[in-house]
Amino acid sequence: MGQTLSSANKLLLTVAVALTAAAAEVRQPDPALIEHAAMEELKATQTPGAAVAVVLGDQVVFSHGYGVASVETGAPITPDMLFRLGSTTKMFTASAVVGLALDGKIDLNAPVSRYISGLDPVIGQVTANQLLSHTSGLHDEAPMFGSHDERALGIGIHTWKADFLFAPPGRIYSYSNPGFWLAGYLAETVSGKPYADVIAERLFGPLGMSRSTLRPTMAMTFPMAQGHEIRDGKPAVIHPAADNASGWPAGSIFSSALELSRFVIAFMNDGRLDGRQVLPPKLIAIMSSPHAEIPGGDDHYGYGLDLSTSRGVHWVQHGGSRAGYGSTIRMAPEQKFAVIIVANRSGSGMPKLADAIVDSMLALDRKPSEPTIHPLDAGEIHQCAGVYVNGTSEVRLEADGGALKASIDGRVEHFRKAAVKYLLAEPNGAGEPLKLVVLPDSNGRVEFVFVNGRAFRRAD
Repeated sequence: MGQTLSSANKLLLTVAVALTAAAAEVRQPDPALIEHAAMEELKATQTPGAAVAVVLGDQVVFSHGYGVASVETGAPITPDMLFRLGSTTKMFTASAVVGLALDGKIDLNAPVSRYISGLDPVIGQVTANQLLSHTSGLHDEAPMFGSHDERALGIGIHTWKADFLFAPPGRIYSYSNPGFWLAGYLAETVSGKPYADVIAERLFGPLGMSRSTLRPTMAMTFPMAQGHEIRDGKPAVIHPAADNASGWPAGSIFSSALELSRFVIAFMNDGRLDGRQVLPPKLIAIMSSPHAEIPGGDDHYGYGLDLSTSRGVHWVQHGGSRAGYGSTIRMAPEQKFAVIIVANRSGSGMPKLADAIVDSMLALDRKPSEPTIHPLDAGEIHQCAGVYVNGTSEVRLEADGGALKASIDGRVEHFRKAAVKYLLAEPNGAGEPLKLVVLPDSNGRVEFVFVNGRAFRRAD
């Protein structure tokens, strides 16, 4: 006598088929490979510890902690342990602002002075769209230490003068942490409550991220990895921990690999999580649409997210770096695949570990061929020479024999070759050679140079 499927078994079969279809081009994680890659990079970068979560479909298919939460205690890392994120915070700030726009409380293309009183008139003309896409023209800075008083966010912004802009709003993409401070303060002002409460009520609560917070005194009540820096050639806990409430919207969320996976799952599944609609699908579509072209390539910036295509995969991602910590969130929405990594050493986003997981699980196209390059000639060097500024940072370019010598905040590079969209520095054995993008104005005179995600405007 033939067997029949029960309703429950039919449901399980349907779910299994759906997950298989969604992840048809994705292999299952290899724990041994991930552990090997993690321990190698921890050792090479002197990072005490890291936690990893891998998402496939609508579930976490792998999570693990490696190394220690503190070199002083030796406590092991676990995937539910809190880390401070750095700039991956920006996707949460952007989500809150876009959500308020969808509620009709913010016009993304209106001057922020419509909502915030008392701003310098020039600053007040910037729009939320420009803030969230890094096209505001605000210079970049990221002081790690400052006031613990949450009112510092608004107090600091109200001291800005017109010279806080290094370029006209809307002119060029240039990564700006202060742009996200202002975006967070916009959300705070419109909502009538502190920024930390806005994020908790609009995102952490609906997503079930019960331990995630912006407040250090709340984070320290849960298991938390301590932030480290390299001191005297070895990792050391940063005492006291870095905190600056005036910059929270740009990079200060405390969260874990597992709790971040809840945001990622909702983001890749049209806002659905645990069978519920927790984020509007339109919010996700707006955030992951290209809003600014990143100079020097084919990549774009959405809202709080980098958008790129590499080896046949469309990536929606962001990295984070701050005193004591680093983080990486890479999402491949078409494959419903994501990697989340948090680590406890300044700037350590563990990119090689992320690459190893991606390479082992996704069917990737072959690496593209290198672009054609040519030696710089004297005319090109002369055209670029000058001083370019972004706030208190500067890039100084000058002829040096047959090379363009670049002094970038004390770091010296020599550029001798050029591709179609950028100049290429001499290899120094420390990763990829530095790229410098040259951007002329309508008259052909170099107006901006772009390096390390920031634009610098000619000062002379």
